[in-house]
Amino acid sequence: MAPTENDIAIVGFAQTAPDRRTNLTEADLVLRSIKQVMADVGIDKSEIGFTVSGSCDYLSGQGFSFVQNTDAYGMVPAINESHVEMDGAWAMYEAYVRLLQGDIDVAIAIGVGKNSNSDPETLFTVEFDPYYLTPLGADTWSLAALQARALIDAGKATERDFAEVVVRNRAAAKANPYAQLSGDFSVDELLAADYVRNPLRKADLPPTTDQAAAVILARGKRAYDLCERPAWITGIDHRIEAHLPTMRSDITTSVSTRLAGQGAGVGSAPIEVAELHAPFSFQELILRESLGLDASTEVNPSGGALAAHAVMVAGLVRVGEAADQIIKNGRNRTLAHATSGPCLQQNLVCVLEGDR
Repeated sequence: MAPTENDIAIVGFAQTAPDRRTNLTEADLVLRSIKQVMADVGIDKSEIGFTVSGSCDYLSGQGFSFVQNTDAYGMVPAINESHVEMDGAWAMYEAYVRLLQGDIDVAIAIGVGKNSNSDPETLFTVEFDPYYLTPLGADTWSLAALQARALIDAGKATERDFAEVVVRNRAAAKANPYAQLSGDFSVDELLAADYVRNPLRKADLPPTTDQAAAVILARGKRAYDLCERPAWITGIDHRIEAHLPTMRSDITTSVSTRLAGQGAGVGSAPIEVAELHAPFSFQELILRESLGLDASTEVNPSGGALAAHAVMVAGLVRVGEAADQIIKNGRNRTLAHATSGPCLQQNLVCVLEGDR
């Protein structure tokens, strides 16, 4: 492949080991992921033209919490740094757009989330719409359970289908050294467990994880200087739906994912591997249907978000895992998906391709 100046690729990915409750600060986690990815790619910070991070003040418990993380990457001048209050996958998107301007060749995107600082049952409740959702006390798990119940009532899936997703992801995660949860389980074993939020059991929910991850992107020929087989971003798009689930006509499907997939060109050729950011087991079923993936696509060989789920990081990890399938495993066309908000409210889809 002879890349044009505006062809952009992911050339490196690193993540810290997921930890339920680390004593490290967010800056410590960021520093470890950045040092590792730069060492893997073989560059130093003087060669990085732009740095962008994704994190959440709610998780940190303070305003402008990302400012302290800038010490970890020491971008000089400071104008070459940016931040999004979103998963690191959206930081990657901003890095991609920045490279399209053409005056720099290398950028780095980071996601960090120290989820153990708070209780997810209460924290994300106060992030919801302050007029209609927060007063109800409906946490993320409860809204997910409503979406799962709608899927069952529509005849699109069963609780056994949910358990089968968990079993497959946990089994796949055994080969992932960065998985927090992995192992062999039986569907009947999972179905025998008590509900946490009917119809969801503990295995259907994402684990709490502290983690950071980073990817390096390069433009044009520079990508080949840094990586033998870059993962070229051939399509990327993200869409958003109404924040209130009740404003959406059908929460058993994901219109924003479907539109983002179309915008990224998912259906133009077969997808060999898809890394889907499905924090709850049943959401993988919705995402598969919305993206039009069939049985020929291998989904979440890493174990997905059910294996490790740091809010603000899990989406970027999906991007990195999909890129590594091309960089390290010789795949030709992969897909990465990231989500944010209640009931798959906002979705990003990225298609990656390698040299054939």
